[in-house]
Order: sequence, then C-alpha cells, then structure tokens
Amino acid sequence: MRMYDLILKKRNKKEFTKEEIYYIVNSYVKNRIPSYQMAALLMCIYFQGMSKKETIYLTEAMLKSEDVLDLKDIDKPKADKHSTGGVGDGVSLSLAPLLASFEVVVPMMSGRSLGHTGGTLDKLESIEGFNVYLTKSKIKKQLKKIGVAIFATTKDMVVADKKIYALRDLTATVESIPLISASIMSKKLAESLDALLLDVKTGNGAFMEKFSSALELAKTLVEIGKHFNLNVSALITDMNQPLGEYIGNSLEVYQAIKILKNEGPKDITELVILQTSKILQLLKIEKDPNIATQKVIKHLSAGYGLEKFKQLIEAQNGNPKIIDNPKFLPQAKYKTAILAEKAGYITKINTKLIGLSLAKLGTGREKLTDKIDHTVGIKILKKLNQFVEKQEPLMYVYYNNKNKFEEFKKSIISAFLISENKPDKIYPLVYKEIK
Repeated sequence: MRMYDLILKKRNKKEFTKEEIYYIVNSYVKNRIPSYQMAALLMCIYFQGMSKKETIYLTEAMLKSEDVLDLKDIDKPKADKHSTGGVGDGVSLSLAPLLASFEVVVPMMSGRSLGHTGGTLDKLESIEGFNVYLTKSKIKKQLKKIGVAIFATTKDMVVADKKIYALRDLTATVESIPLISASIMSKKLAESLDALLLDVKTGNGAFMEKFSSALELAKTLVEIGKHFNLNVSALITDMNQPLGEYIGNSLEVYQAIKILKNEGPKDITELVILQTSKILQLLKIEKDPNIATQKVIKHLSAGYGLEKFKQLIEAQNGNPKIIDNPKFLPQAKYKTAILAEKAGYITKINTKLIGLSLAKLGTGREKLTDKIDHTVGIKILKKLNQFVEKQEPLMYVYYNNKNKFEEFKKSIISAFLISENKPDKIYPLVYKEIK
C-alpha cells in the first residue's frame, strides 16, 4: 500500500477497508508515514467523513496498536465516565470516589486542559504532591486496594491516540466525529471496563455547539461501545453556561470537596448524582433508577465518597489535609469582583469566551508545554435567567498577575448579555439519553 493512494481514496470520498485502516494506524505509530501525509489524510477525513464501519475499524486498530490495562484479575465491576469537556466541568473529581464507594473499580485515565476546557489532571495537580504519573502495576495495586485511580496515560498505553491527537490539534481537525469517537473509545476500551457513561456536552461552551452534532457524536460513541460488548450509555448535557460555581484548578478541587460533603452547588451536584446512578444501572448493581439515585444520595450524605477521595489523595501522594482545611490548597494573591454594567436579566453567557479568557489568565494552556497557574479562577455568582442590579457582582476573579487581570476584565464583561425582559428559554441540565 501507498499512503498517497490512501489519501487520494479518502479525498474522493471512498471507503477504506479494514486492512487499509490497520496499515495507516500501525505505520504512523511506527514512524513509517511522515506527519505531512498523515495531516493530509486527517483533513480528508475531516471533510469527507468516515462510515460507521470505518470508525469501528479505526477504533479497533488504535486499540490493538497499544498496550491495555488488564484488570481481569480484579473480581469487581469496573466502570468509568468520560466527558467531552466544558467550562467548570469538574464532575470527575467527585464522581470517581463516590462511584468507588459502591465497591466499583474506577480506572479513570484522564487528560489535561487545552483550549477553553479544563483538565482533570491539572486540577488534581493543584493538590500538593499529587502524582498522576502511575505505572500500570501501581494502577492495578491501587485499584485493588481502594478501588479508584485517576491517572495520565502511561508510556505504552494509547500510543496511537496520543500521536494522532497531537497532529489533529495542530491541524484543526479535532472536531471530526469519527476521529473524536475513535480517540475516546480506544482510550476507554483500553481500561478493561464493564460499563462506560459518556457525557456529551452541547451549547456555546462545548466542542459540539449544535445539538444535532452532539447527538450524532453520542450515537456514534454508543454504537462503538456496543460493538465491543461494553455496557454503554450517553447523556447529552448543557454547556450554555459554566457548570457549578467555581472554575479553575484548585477552586474546582475545593468545589469537589464541597460536593462530597453534600454542600456543593445544585447543578453540578445534581449531575454527579445522576451520572453515578446511571453507572450503577449500567452495571446492573441497581436496575431501578429511583432506588439507584436514593442510594447515591445516601452515600453522599454519609460521606462515603469523601472518605474515598481522601484515600485517593493519600494513595497518589497528595496532601489529605485539604479535605478539612482548604487553605492547604494553593491560593491566589488577589480577589476582585466583576460588576454588571446595567440592571436586568442575564439572557446569554458566552461560556467559551469565559473559558478562553481564564486560560489566558492562567488556568489553561494554548499548547501542552505551557505552565498552569493552579490558583487562578473565578466564582460565578449569577447565571442564566437571574436578575442582576447595576454594579452588582457577576463573579469574583482570583488572580496573581494584575496586567493579565485587566485584559481579562475587558473581555469577560462582554460574555454576559443583560436584557430588560425576563427570558422564557430554559436550558435543561440533561437534554437526552442515548442507549
């Protein structure tokens, strides 16, 4: 086979065979295909798409080109949750330990922030000493002992995805449903799961802004999971405004602790409870949705999830004192309110602008080598449809660099659209479930 012929084939909207897809993935992993040819092929896929059969072959080829986390010797149900990412989406931080409190093994392979979305690993690294770089033997040992581990990809796991994703990020081909689907599912299938819940975000702060695109992605992800005999479901959830109250690395850890103490913001707490109960249903630990929800609420109220979070922090060399004293989390030097320029109802929040502005302030990175300021972030005080007086605070900003804050202040005020009339449009937390 020649890569030139394969690029031409996809450019002309023809379907790849299984052998051709395996050749592409294996050759690129082994550095037998130059990046410029792979980039050309990714752009062809972005514009011409892939069939369901091609997408499954791509997922399979990526999965088989790398080592997997073999957990067959752990005789407990294994499950994970994956979100397509958003602003303030720190659900994983509290969901993973809460789910583990049900004697479910949770091997959560996570990522870092990029663009306007936050990364679970960056948030956890705001905890002093917390180590996300675990060997496979350490992961397995920890899962056997406490039932939960949140970690970065190991050197020999998801090799194909790491190489292909890095190129997609540099060539504006991230928002391709076949490529997104194969990327997500090859990683999750490598975790030896019994069940997987997918959180597909939609709205102005999501990668899939249009509901139709989010729906197509959710259906594709579920179809792939079922092909590999995985109990899988997807929730399409709202990202037309930030989730929770706190956005920023150490602030979201603080918020996760509040959630696990049953003192968290209503929206994100509701989503944590819902998603945890959905996973219990997927695992058939509890088939009745209402009973599953009540069990999750009971575990949350009893502090079982909080105790697991403490065990997780200790197991990965973090400072467990943050559970009882948030002052052990890194703190920003300054805290300033952003004030409303007029009175009225908040009819729109440009969530992506908030995420991008915060990234420039220090919460995220434009490229993977950029350093994170774990102390930077905001506390959202007003959300959609709420009334605000003129000069009333919309948010508090936590920062260290005054010059960057002034830049942030200029851009962030335009993220809030305030109108005289009360809006009649209400965005639900969850739009649809795909099974």
